[in-house]
Amino acid sequence: MIRTDAGGADGRDVAAPVAEPAPAGGGAAAPLGGAARQGFANLVGVGLAAAAGFGLNIVITRGWSVREAGMFFAATSAFMIAAAAARLGTDVGTIYFVSRHRALDQRDRIRGTIAVGLVPVLAVGALLALAGWLAAPALARLTMPDAGPGGVTALRVLLAFVPLAALSDYALAACQGFGQMRPLLTVERLGRTLVQFVGVAVAAWLGLSATSALPLAWAVPYLFAAAVALVWLGRLVRRAERDVTRAVPAAEQFGPFWRFTGPRALSTLAAIVVQRLDIVLLSAMRGPADAALYTAATRFLALGQLSGVALSSSVQHRMAAAFARTDHREARQLYQAATGWLVLLSWPAYLLFAAFAEPMLSLFGSGYGAGRRVVLLLALTMLVATGCGMVDVVLNMAGRTAWTFYNAMAGTAINVLTNVALIPVYGILGAALAWTAAILVNNLVPLAQLWWSLRLHPFGRGTRAAMALALACFGLPLGLASLLDVPVTVLAVVAVAGAAAYLAGAWRLRSTLHLDALRALRRNRNAAAPIQP
Repeated sequence: MIRTDAGGADGRDVAAPVAEPAPAGGGAAAPLGGAARQGFANLVGVGLAAAAGFGLNIVITRGWSVREAGMFFAATSAFMIAAAAARLGTDVGTIYFVSRHRALDQRDRIRGTIAVGLVPVLAVGALLALAGWLAAPALARLTMPDAGPGGVTALRVLLAFVPLAALSDYALAACQGFGQMRPLLTVERLGRTLVQFVGVAVAAWLGLSATSALPLAWAVPYLFAAAVALVWLGRLVRRAERDVTRAVPAAEQFGPFWRFTGPRALSTLAAIVVQRLDIVLLSAMRGPADAALYTAATRFLALGQLSGVALSSSVQHRMAAAFARTDHREARQLYQAATGWLVLLSWPAYLLFAAFAEPMLSLFGSGYGAGRRVVLLLALTMLVATGCGMVDVVLNMAGRTAWTFYNAMAGTAINVLTNVALIPVYGILGAALAWTAAILVNNLVPLAQLWWSLRLHPFGRGTRAAMALALACFGLPLGLASLLDVPVTVLAVVAVAGAAAYLAGAWRLRSTLHLDALRALRRNRNAAAPIQP
C-alpha cells in the first residue's frame, strides 16, 4: 500500500494512487446497503429533531410577541454565523481525513488529525465569544435597532456558548469519520434538540424574559452536547489505536489537514451566511416583525431539508473512502442512489408545503399568513436543488475544496447584494428571491463542475423514476387543485390519494429506486447488479 498525504487545496484530486479492493461482504451492495440503513436511521433521528425544532419555533412565536420573537431569531442567526466561523470548516476536514485514514489503514494518524483541527476550533471559538461580548452593544444597534438593552443581553448570552457549539459539531463530525452515526443521532439530533425544546417550552410557560431566560434555555444544551460528544470521540480514538505502537505526531499532519480544510472554512461560513444573514438584514432594515415572519415562513424549508441532512451524514464518509481508493464507480453509485432517495423523500414534502402554505403558516399564530409567497417560491426552488443531489458533499470528498470555496463565495456575494437591493423594496419576498438566487448558484455550478471534472452526475434511473413519481402523484394533482382554488379539505383528499399512489409506485419501483439496498447487508450478498446510469 502506498501512503500519501492529502492535499487538495488547489482543487486537484487527492485520492491515493492505488486502487484498494472494495469492502468485503457484498461488493456494490455493501456501500449502498450501509448508506441506506444508516440513512434510514438518520432520517428518523433528523425527523424527530426537525419536529422538535419546528415545534420550538411555534412555541417562540406563540409564547412571545412578534417583536420579541423577531429579536430572538436575529440573535440566534448571529450565533449560528459565529459558530460556523469558529468551526473553520473542520467538520468536513475531519470526516474526510479520519475516513481516509481508516480506509488506507493509517490509524496511527487519526489522533494527530483530530488534534490539529480541535485546537484551532477552541481558540477561535473563545476569541469570537470574547469579541462578541465586547461588540454586543454595537451589534445590537446595527441589527436590532428597536430591541434596546434586551438585544445586548440576548447577544451576550448566546455568543458565550459559541465555543461549545463549535466543539460539539467538531467532535460529532470526527465520530462520523469513524463511520459512527449513533453519536450524531443521540447527542445532536435527539439530545440537544429535545432538551432545547423542553427548556424553551418551560420558559414560555413561566412567562420568562425573551432577552435573558429564552436565550439561556436555548443555548445551555450545547454545554451537555459538547461534553458527551468529547467523551464519545475519546472512546472511538482509543479503540482505533489498540494496535498502534507509535502515533504520527500532530505537527506532521498540520499542513495536509489545513491545505484541505482552509478553503472549506470560508465556504462553510458562506453557506451559513446565505441561510441566516437575510434574517439579520430583515431585522436591521425592516424591523424584528419582518424577521419573525420570514423565519416562520422559511422553517418549512428546514423540514424539507431533513432527508438531505440524514442522507449526507450516512454517505459522506463512504464517499471519502471511495475516492481514497480511487473507486469512482462506487462514488458514482453512491451519488446517484442517494440522489434518488433524496428526491423520493423531499419532493413530496416541498410540493405539499407549496400547496398547503397558508394553513401551515397559521400554526405560528395570526399575522404569519403573509409568508405564503415565500414558502411557495422557496419550495419550488428546492425541487431544483435536491434534484442536483449532494453536489457539495461529492466535491468536498473528491478533494475539490477550492472549488466549493469559489462556489460558496459566488453564492454568498449574490445573496448579500440581492438582499441589500431587494429587502428595502420587497421585504420578505426580496429576501426569498435573494436566497433563491444563491441556492441555484450553489447547486447548478457544482453540478456542472462534477460532470466536467469527474464525469459524475446524479441522474441515474432511480433519480429519474423518483422525479416522475413525485410529479405524477403530487405535482400535477396538487397544482391543478390549487389553480382551481378548491377548499382545503378537498386539497387534503387529493394529497392523501397522491400519497397512497406514491407509496404504491415506490414499492413497485423499489428495485429501480434501490430501496432493496436496505436489506442488502442483512442478506450479506456476495454480488449485486450494477446501477445503470
